[in-house]
Amino acid sequence: MAGKPAGLPRGARISDFVSLGVLTTTLPPDLIDRVLASTGRHSVRQRQLPARLVVYYVVALALYAQASSTEVLRCLLDGIRWLRLGAQGLPIACKSAITQARERLGAEPLKQLYAAVARPLALPSTPGAWYREHRLVSLDGTTLELPDTPALEEHYGRPGAARGTSACPQLRLLTLVETGTRAVIAAAFGPYRTAETALVRHVLPQLRPGMLCLADRGFSGRALWRQAAGTGADLLWWVRGDRILPCLKALPDGSYLSALYASARHRRQDRGGIRVRVIDYRLAGVAEAEPMYRLITTLLDPTSAPATELAALYHERWQAEIVLGEIKVTLPGQRLILRSRRPDLVEQEVYGLLLAHFALRQLMLQASGQVGCDPDTLSFVHAVRVVRRHLPLHGALSPSPGPSAGQAHPG
Repeated sequence: MAGKPAGLPRGARISDFVSLGVLTTTLPPDLIDRVLASTGRHSVRQRQLPARLVVYYVVALALYAQASSTEVLRCLLDGIRWLRLGAQGLPIACKSAITQARERLGAEPLKQLYAAVARPLALPSTPGAWYREHRLVSLDGTTLELPDTPALEEHYGRPGAARGTSACPQLRLLTLVETGTRAVIAAAFGPYRTAETALVRHVLPQLRPGMLCLADRGFSGRALWRQAAGTGADLLWWVRGDRILPCLKALPDGSYLSALYASARHRRQDRGGIRVRVIDYRLAGVAEAEPMYRLITTLLDPTSAPATELAALYHERWQAEIVLGEIKVTLPGQRLILRSRRPDLVEQEVYGLLLAHFALRQLMLQASGQVGCDPDTLSFVHAVRVVRRHLPLHGALSPSPGPSAGQAHPG
């Protein structure tokens, strides 16, 4: 049976809010040119594939993950042909020329572009993005599969399997997601063997006072907690139910104050503890639920942050797992395997993937504001389809700086 078509409330469709330049809204040409100049990767002579066009091409790879590299370029060029004052038949570079252009560009411009544009998007009026005065963010990680090449296996490694090793090398990706908008506002990645607790240290500097960070029990070490809390953000993290957290003071809402200690000896001596609040609860009647959930938080006052509210709030962290599903399945159209066959181009492609996802989420937030709904209720699948369909029509993409760059079509 066919599924129900995705749509917006009250009959509106996200395609009603797609304007020229979905990508250039997030990545305006002047920003790309500044980054290319600062990294020394701008085109010093006219090329068939100038550096600015290659940046947009790398981002477009994520939108057309199942298409060939030359087909992605053809689709992108369809949208800029008329900027050549009616010239027809712009040549489509061959696969080797595309690879060489990507090698000239490198990963650093995409990395700097992502750092420049990735940011919290939620407005004070955005539904589902806040807990009282706190902006909700979540930490979560995943792995991405890579082509089976010796260079990628050596650089990134591959997980073990019941018999030998897995079919593909993999990299490990750690994300910081704005929970209400599902925008990835910071990310770090590295070889498969890299622990998430190592990657997260590259993401924590993006935490800010006024944020409330949710994380699962893989991130609950004392040193990591201290570093995260030192950013000024508040924390609400899940920890193992058998972790020893002595009750130092019972609170009226059923939670209690405790402390994280460096060792059992420090705990016995009550020395050097980091004060936390502990919330224990169960999910009665929920199949496959844990026997007990235990949260620790920096929000110590039960009056301003009741335990029942925090217990319900924590499960918003699953929004981050939905985001990872969007990146790995929904955006590419099926299970994602990156196409790049060299470590430097893999890094470039991952940042292009993150930029494409951020651009879509920014577009969806704008659309939700137009119809006055929670951005979580919009269909990401539908957004991807609309952008794919409209990208060849987006004349805002000029391939390189020049007198026609950014100009509107005269018709």
